[in-house]
Amino acid sequence: MFPLKDAEMGAFTFFASALPHDVCGSNGLPLTPNSIKILGRFQILKTITHPRLCQYVDISRGKHERLVVVAEHCERSLEDLLREGKPVRYPSYLAPEVIAQGIFKTSDHVPSEKPLPSGPKSDVWSLGIILFELCVGRKLFQSLDISERLKFLLTLDCVDDTIIVLAEEHGCLDIIKELPETVIDLLKKCLTFHPSKRPTPDELMQDNVFSEVLPLYPPFIKPASLFSSSLRCADLTLPEDISQLYEDINSDYLAERSIEEVYYLWCLAGGDLEKELVNKEIIRSKPPICTLPNFLFEDGESFGQGRDRSSLLDDTTVTLSLCQLRNRLKDVGGEAFYPLLEDDQSNLPHSNSNNELSAAATLPLIIRERDTEYQLNRIILFDRLLKAYPYKKNQIWKEARVDIPPLMRGLTWAALLGVEGAIHAKYDAIDKDTPIPTDRQIEVDIPRCHQYDELLSSPEGHAKFRRVLKAWVVSHPDLVYWQGLDSLCAPFLYLNFNNEALAYACMSAFIPKYLYNFFLKDNSHVIQEYLTVFSQMIAFHDPELSNHLNEIGFIPDLYAIPWFLTMFTHVFPLHKIFHLWDTLLLGNSSFPFCIGVAILQQLRDRLLANGFNECILLFSDLPEIDIERCVRESINLFCWTPKSATYRQHAQPPKPTSDSSGVRSSTPYFPTECPDPPKTDLSRESIPLNDLKSEVSPRISAEDLIDLCELTVTGHFKTPTKKTKSSKPKLLVVDIRNSEDFVRGHISGSINIPFSTAFTAEGELTQGPYTAMLQSFKGKVIVIVGNVAKHTAEFAAHLVKMKYPRICILDGGINKIKPTGLLTVPSPQI
Repeated sequence: MFPLKDAEMGAFTFFASALPHDVCGSNGLPLTPNSIKILGRFQILKTITHPRLCQYVDISRGKHERLVVVAEHCERSLEDLLREGKPVRYPSYLAPEVIAQGIFKTSDHVPSEKPLPSGPKSDVWSLGIILFELCVGRKLFQSLDISERLKFLLTLDCVDDTIIVLAEEHGCLDIIKELPETVIDLLKKCLTFHPSKRPTPDELMQDNVFSEVLPLYPPFIKPASLFSSSLRCADLTLPEDISQLYEDINSDYLAERSIEEVYYLWCLAGGDLEKELVNKEIIRSKPPICTLPNFLFEDGESFGQGRDRSSLLDDTTVTLSLCQLRNRLKDVGGEAFYPLLEDDQSNLPHSNSNNELSAAATLPLIIRERDTEYQLNRIILFDRLLKAYPYKKNQIWKEARVDIPPLMRGLTWAALLGVEGAIHAKYDAIDKDTPIPTDRQIEVDIPRCHQYDELLSSPEGHAKFRRVLKAWVVSHPDLVYWQGLDSLCAPFLYLNFNNEALAYACMSAFIPKYLYNFFLKDNSHVIQEYLTVFSQMIAFHDPELSNHLNEIGFIPDLYAIPWFLTMFTHVFPLHKIFHLWDTLLLGNSSFPFCIGVAILQQLRDRLLANGFNECILLFSDLPEIDIERCVRESINLFCWTPKSATYRQHAQPPKPTSDSSGVRSSTPYFPTECPDPPKTDLSRESIPLNDLKSEVSPRISAEDLIDLCELTVTGHFKTPTKKTKSSKPKLLVVDIRNSEDFVRGHISGSINIPFSTAFTAEGELTQGPYTAMLQSFKGKVIVIVGNVAKHTAEFAAHLVKMKYPRICILDGGINKIKPTGLLTVPSPQI
């Protein structure tokens, strides 16, 4: 959108016609209210941008089918200029073919609407009437009522010269005769009665009258979109005199921001559309007692009340005052509107009130999103970063760790997903019209997908759902449509409602990253492996809860499939999904496991107190989940989880990286893009699904063990040596081989608890020299190492039964470590 500049924002309201309450559509569902239909169709108007057109900004739906439209507004109109003698309304400017069509009122049972004949040629007629009024200096048809005006316009079909007839009717023939021949010719072309003979706007622009005017108005070239193959700076022009740039800078920095941003900030600063309209008496209310009818039939028909005049159309536009917003931002300095994008920039943008911003950054997310000054700074910063995408992708990533401003969420998600290239050309090339077998299922699913949202429940929303889903199915012939794909599509479509190509591109990038092969025709092996790893994650982080759920038979297969198949979009409303995915998109494909465990931990007390049937009922209608707490705990769980503990053989193959060591450094939460690790000789090996299911605790790779033990490696495998650090060890390695094997070579710092004597007949841990140390590490990562996989799995399962958290098994056992030179032999005693 263009900057606000000298324009203002205005609001006007109208009512959509109400539908009967007792009538359903052909699908048996209640009819979609007309206000929601209008709301969906309105969205395309927001994409129409031109320097000489007022920009539509927003539409909101109120009670009783009321709609309020917000648009760029100029106080002075052509009508004002006309009154001043320098240079319209509705029926007078309608083209004859539009009038002849009449009012088309759809039947309540008819789902489709007959298109009106309005089009570019109808606009040419309206332009002709406006030009005529400007030329003669008066408005037409003022002495006629509306019906007489319409009749007169239709009779123009019978005249030879429309211009002369109009001039004679309004007593301005002398003025018309004095007009240049080129202007008369232009008016005749515009006011050609039959649309088939009337020129189109493009043809009209070739008229001689424009030959002298066109050079004064350079053609408007719409800037290339962010995700486009076109060069975004191709049409960038700078003045020859650079000093002119400083002269053109407006001291009213807010006026340099886009109308969309200003309106968003106006709302945050306390702006209330309905209140503004009430204050100007555009919205009038009656006491309910005064609206009661005098007589009422059983079928609901009422009598005795005159028509409520407040529901009639009032085309008054109310100017929205920006005083409250400007007062709120009075302390924001000019440098905040033009932040420098240095690589070492701190997470918070600069401002005169930077201390307040730093304090705001520590507040809960829901408060930050409602803080006007904070959002202004975040919006400006993200706007600058996104304009420099993909070159500033790393900075976008770092700033997204702080938070993502809601206004910039759609584009930011696309950047985090790595969307690039000619996405519109690719989307347009996909056949979305030819019938395919999944059409029927898509039609059934859409009316059930997030229909509480007005935008997605509109007919326009359904049509967009249909096209995006079908485009994905057609463009991925190796995959199939599974129920839940519609829910997965919903967040992307909502955020990019006017950009289906971007919604499709985001969805196409999201699925292979987080749901690789989930949509295969036979996805049972993928799902089962995923659920097994999730079950191991529950045992790793919360062994007590894991033990209870396993004892009552409440396994993840019964509740978690819709969680992961839709990445939680099937169980949470959109506003929660936005906050959840803001963090999810910063993590790798293992982060959803942490989200799932965090959800269970919020329900922990209720789950532990109940049996199988009660748990089933609990999950049939999931209780309220604190999503900010869920995100916070998910991050903590993710940081505690060894990288290879969530390894899946059916995950997306990792992309090659420039790091040739094969060992990833230990890094804080999501420092940059968090890819899955490339496979090396020390990575985890795939095992049969049945073997994976038999193990309660997850396995970790040898490279993770080396990393967590803080060892450096040299030689062929970079032989490890202990790093000199004063910090306490991150984990404890428990070697369960017999003492003889342990003495021959073991991992530095490990303790030896032989499997054969580790537990009593009752399953209790045998008291020994290292029992106290094992208990002291309870709560930290404990890695079980052995030379028999079955024994290590059983030992880990015993510890989980004893409620030891963060238990894992070294994949490949001690044999995986031997070639690295990591094993140490104790010095002989003298």
